[in-house]
Amino acid sequence: MLWEALKLAIQSVSRNPLRSVLTLLGIVIGVAAVIAMVTIGDGTTRKVEADLSKLGSNMLVARPGRNVFGPGGNSDSRAFKERDVAALRNGLSHVRAIAPVSSRAATIVSGAQNYSTTVNGTDSDFFIAQDWDFESGRPFSEGEVRSGSAVCVIGQTIKTVLFGPLDPLGERLRIGNVSCSVVGVLTGKGQSAMGTDQDNTVIIPLRAFQRRISGSTNISTLYIAVAEKEQITEVQAMAERILREQRRVVPGQDDDFSVRDMTQIISAMTSTTSLMTALLGAVAAVSLLVGGIGVMNIMLVSVTERTREIGIRLAIGALEGQVLLQFLVEAFVLALLGGVIGIALGLAIAGLAAYGMQIPFAPSASIIALSFAFSGAIGVVFGFFPARRAARLDPIEALRHE
Repeated sequence: MLWEALKLAIQSVSRNPLRSVLTLLGIVIGVAAVIAMVTIGDGTTRKVEADLSKLGSNMLVARPGRNVFGPGGNSDSRAFKERDVAALRNGLSHVRAIAPVSSRAATIVSGAQNYSTTVNGTDSDFFIAQDWDFESGRPFSEGEVRSGSAVCVIGQTIKTVLFGPLDPLGERLRIGNVSCSVVGVLTGKGQSAMGTDQDNTVIIPLRAFQRRISGSTNISTLYIAVAEKEQITEVQAMAERILREQRRVVPGQDDDFSVRDMTQIISAMTSTTSLMTALLGAVAAVSLLVGGIGVMNIMLVSVTERTREIGIRLAIGALEGQVLLQFLVEAFVLALLGGVIGIALGLAIAGLAAYGMQIPFAPSASIIALSFAFSGAIGVVFGFFPARRAARLDPIEALRHE
């Protein structure tokens, strides 16, 4: 019986192809929108996670001010000093590296070329904390860090813009009025989750930065690379205690600094993108309901057109349940066909968007299966009323229908 109902449904759908296509359109658009939105959102979330992971593994980031990672950050808080770095290095255990960093935007010059970049003053622990490998050259030596030598390490963007195919090792750059010799070239990391180019950087010893560029001993950021993930909470608490003592924060007083776990930042950003994906998917799902109403409308029209046929079937012995099943299967086939087309269209749109936005193409098997099942359920739910109406027709009145 089910097979016969399926054959009748396919015949009915193919008998009016244009009407069937227009009926499917709502389901197709709804399913395609859901698939595309969720897939693009998941790809964006993976991109954010990958970009933030490039900042270093098992990382704590300390900065002056209480809300430095979002709106309301306090830039007037006292900067860190070298004594704070020394106290952390003496007091913390289970860490791979502690890197003090000060930064400033500057224009660098090499020959006839010049380029705007960010100059970071730090030491060799910075490359360990940031998990940054060298394409060529080396990090700073202890002697260069202590004496503030005029040496620098450059990112891939600086190498490409200023030196092209040439080897930059041993070449000299001018940062404002300061000249330095290139001793290392970093491997590329690409854009960060904030959209900034991580390779557009020049790194010099911290003491050279303080003496020749900033003119102060301020340190704006401390990167603390923890040895094991399980020890992050312990190291974070200890770092906060040491910095409170160093900065003379009395008990009961709020910290004038923050120590953040990068995994917390990653979780906050990925939860935001996940929430936006869910909202966009929910909005797109509304069009599925519109498609369901379209299915109900066309099935009511079909029942009206085929009233005499239904009357004949009932008159020669067809049961109400058989008529009900026939029209339910027809609505189910329509909606399911729309779901299949919508899934294919949604994946195609998501693939093109992922290519254009340079994000991972991340289709979710569960969302695809759910969309497929939901489209079928839409057909059953919205096809039930027309099917019941057809099954309850009076055979005598149906035979009189013209």
